[in-house]
Amino acid sequence: MAASAARKRIWGWMSFDIASQPFYTLLLTFVFGPYFAAVATAAFMAEGLSETVADSRAQSLWSLGQTVTGLIIAFSAPLLGAFADTTGRRMPWIVVFSGLYVCGTWALWWTVPDGSTLWLALIAFGIGMIGAEFTTIFTNAILPSLGDDEDVGRISGTGMAVGYAGGVTALAIMLLLFSENETGRTLIGLEPALGLDPEAREGTRFVGPFTALWFVAFMVPFFLWVKEPPAPAQTGGMGRALADLKRSLGSILKRPSLAAYLGSSMLYRDALNALYAFGGVYATLVLNWSIIQIGIFGIIGAVTSAICTWLGGKVDAKIGPKPVIKACILVLTAVCVVIVGMSRESLLGIPLAPGSALPDIIFYVLGATIGATGGVIQSASRSMMVRHAHPDRPTEAFGFYALSGKATAFLAPAMIGLVTYVSESPRIGVSPLIFLFLLGLVLLLWVKPDGDRAEQWSDTSSP
Repeated sequence: MAASAARKRIWGWMSFDIASQPFYTLLLTFVFGPYFAAVATAAFMAEGLSETVADSRAQSLWSLGQTVTGLIIAFSAPLLGAFADTTGRRMPWIVVFSGLYVCGTWALWWTVPDGSTLWLALIAFGIGMIGAEFTTIFTNAILPSLGDDEDVGRISGTGMAVGYAGGVTALAIMLLLFSENETGRTLIGLEPALGLDPEAREGTRFVGPFTALWFVAFMVPFFLWVKEPPAPAQTGGMGRALADLKRSLGSILKRPSLAAYLGSSMLYRDALNALYAFGGVYATLVLNWSIIQIGIFGIIGAVTSAICTWLGGKVDAKIGPKPVIKACILVLTAVCVVIVGMSRESLLGIPLAPGSALPDIIFYVLGATIGATGGVIQSASRSMMVRHAHPDRPTEAFGFYALSGKATAFLAPAMIGLVTYVSESPRIGVSPLIFLFLLGLVLLLWVKPDGDRAEQWSDTSSP
């Protein structure tokens, strides 16, 4: 019975990855993000701007939303994590932020094609992202209790893989039954299901409610099977949490491996998130792809993510997460170089024939590569964080992990927005990601392959 309950707990924990992945697959990257960019571009062109300038303004507006949301998450994640560890409870926070996730994603339905609700859409998307990121912090904090280091690498990889499988399934449903192209038909030539009006883009706008409903459905096994072991609540409330947080922040400076890892992951995960956030937007603004084309691009990327992340979890279990992370950073850097150097007219400075399909083919390959390496590096990253986490304060540790992922989350979108605005080129605007990936790779040199938690527990333990 105990073994069965443990297996259910693991699968229940993995169900969160399935529940939350559509936020990133459907909303951030492949359906809502490109739709928002297209609506914003049309709105700016209606104000008299040229298409090129309107494209850059649309990307800058999308980056503004990511910047503000990233700042909110960055500065509140460690404190909430410390408070959860101090009180000994995580589930209430998961419930609260799940509610924000559902409300924010559902509200995206009101992103109408005339552009009149763009700011409402940015706010709703930000609320949904806050819900998604904070539920991830608290569920990640449960990971160390699911097994030892070898098990954690495998469980993390498998969980991420089934999450991507869920994401690609959700994306396929959207493309086949709901998201309409310029003719008002879905990928298989049907009108949007449920009587949704294609002229009002209701099929594509349904991605918000669909993502909310998907989350609710797959969180059921999480709440049924993932039970927190009884933990004695500590006294002191928020005051105690602030004191513990201050002490833990000070201890980071005495732990070179942890400090280097948090700095490294701060940069490369920020670059990866920006790559996800702007990949579909890039395809819309630079390659002029339709939502259907971007959706197919997303399916390819999600399939490679599911397969390679599962395999990456096995590699992580054998050789550890650090070599896996290094290899992924190198591949993602090369991807960014190609993206910046590619347009409809040329590839890395080499002119292309008019109407050449080569940019489309290359971007499909890049999508598969981003999906494969992105899933693997995220799985290996949280496995590496477990190796640096205090066993009694995992939520606080993953709060720092979230901080490292979001402390510069405003920076990458802001850099993209600024470079895009100045250059008036969405393609050139992506170039700062190359620098962020490379700097993250350099900092990784000081990270110990097995972490440092065993030798540092006494430095971060509570009094």
